[in-house]
Formats: sequence, structure tokens, C-alpha cells
Amino acid sequence: MLTLYGFGRVNSKVVGLTRDLRVLWTLEELGVPYRVHGLDHPAGEHMSEEYRRLNPFSQVPVLDDDGFVLTETGAILLYLAEKTGRLIPADLQGRAQVTRWCFAALNTLEPPLFQIVMIDLFGAADPTGAQRRPELVQWAGRALTALEDWLRERPYLTGEAFTVADILMTTVLREVRNAGVLDGFPRVSAYRERCEARPAWQRTLEAYEQRLGAPAGSAR
Repeated sequence: MLTLYGFGRVNSKVVGLTRDLRVLWTLEELGVPYRVHGLDHPAGEHMSEEYRRLNPFSQVPVLDDDGFVLTETGAILLYLAEKTGRLIPADLQGRAQVTRWCFAALNTLEPPLFQIVMIDLFGAADPTGAQRRPELVQWAGRALTALEDWLRERPYLTGEAFTVADILMTTVLREVRNAGVLDGFPRVSAYRERCEARPAWQRTLEAYEQRLGAPAGSAR
């Protein structure tokens, strides 16, 4: 049985932004049996010595596959795809392209987008946020312009097939869904909507909101 150490309680500001959603979505797409061990983040449960033995950085999520422990969402998604032979091509070069786009989501798109959403969440509590935000939006815009062009002739990142790279990219793009950053990128926005329309994502959100005790629709 796969066990995912995810969030059981979080600050209401980050509902729908937590990175365990990436793994939960993948598990729902794959249809494999799993259970969720919910951690009380505000209470500091992720900082316990027991949890540090699973993840030395005290970050969430962690995947435990019958004693095989794995951290980092990109690594977890690729592992699950390789384990099941789904959401990833069978050939070496096809798998390399999926890996490439996983790295692009996490290393090229997410750094500016994550900083923007943190500035927006902290508001006046971040004294330099308003000064830094325009430059971050420009940085994000350069990456989004390239992604907009890439999606011109393909529905998903590597072509016709939905893969774990699309799960990572969509959850990264969701970080700024209320920030206005995607407004000038219609193909990127349509891509995100296309991915989020998948039934597995809808199931993921419903179960996530129930586990957190969050109002229905608050994670969308």
C-alpha cells in the first residue's frame, strides 16, 4: 500500500496551493490504492524527529511505498509513472522529454511564480514585496511567453498525451491563478483549464477539501 504523508491541516491562505496536491492528483490518475497520512502543519507535526527521519528537510509531501521512502514532488511523480508504466512514454527519449518538462516546471516556471504568490499572500507583512513584484512578473512573463509559443501546436507539453509533466506544470501555474499573471497568455490559460477539467483532478480537490475541513470550492 502506498502511503502519502500530506497535509491534514494548513493555514487557510494556502488551501489549494500545497504541493501534496501534485502527488494526490497523480495517484488519482493512476487509480492505484493509497492512503493519506495527514499532518497538522500549523501544529508543527512536520518538524518532529519521527518525520525528519522520512524527510530531513521537514517538507511535505513524502511517499512511502512499503518501506521505500521518497521525497521531492518531481521525483515522486516520475517514480509513480515509472512504477506503473503510465503517464509517461515507454521509450527512453519519450521519458527524457517528460523529465525535461518536469524540470522546466520546477526550475524555470516555478521560481518567479512562487515568489509572486508569496508576496501576494504576505501583503504588507513583506516590506519589499511591492518593489520586487514587477521584476518578478517580467521574469515570469519571459518564461510564460516561451510556454505560450510551445503550446501553439500541441495540447500537452510533450504532444498529444497527458503526462506527469502536465501535472507538475499545471499545479505550478495554479500558484498564480488569482494574481493576474496569466491574463496575457490565452494558450497557457486554456492549457491549465484543459488539464484541470480532468475527472481525477476534480476527485483530488474534493477529497483534499474534505480532509482539510475546508469549504467546498475553496481549493479551486
